[in-house]
Amino acid sequence: MRHSHFLGLIFIIAAIAAFAAVTMLLWNWLMPAIFGLPLLSYWQAAGILVLARLLFGGIGHHGPFGHGSNRGHKFREKWLNMSEEERKAFMEKAKDLHKFHRKFEHFGREVPNE
Repeated sequence: MRHSHFLGLIFIIAAIAAFAAVTMLLWNWLMPAIFGLPLLSYWQAAGILVLARLLFGGIGHHGPFGHGSNRGHKFREKWLNMSEEERKAFMEKAKDLHKFHRKFEHFGREVPNE
């Protein structure tokens, strides 16, 4: 059992190191050419990954919307407790919202002639 934990720890460390290296390579390939930003060292890339994890992924194991989140379960529970009329009203609101977003789909872009 101890041997498998050790191998798992080695794998996790190797995966994090590889992810930091890929981040560094992608940054150094794209960001200076596109935005004129400076090149990153390996440790700076690893630091950016840690910072991104803290800012966007939360501090917990899976972040705010990961496997530990009850968000989907709460919605499912609400849906199952709705009457047929409430479900239809909900779906109508969703359709209206979709129509609203479609109305502004081409905002900021050239609209093709119809």
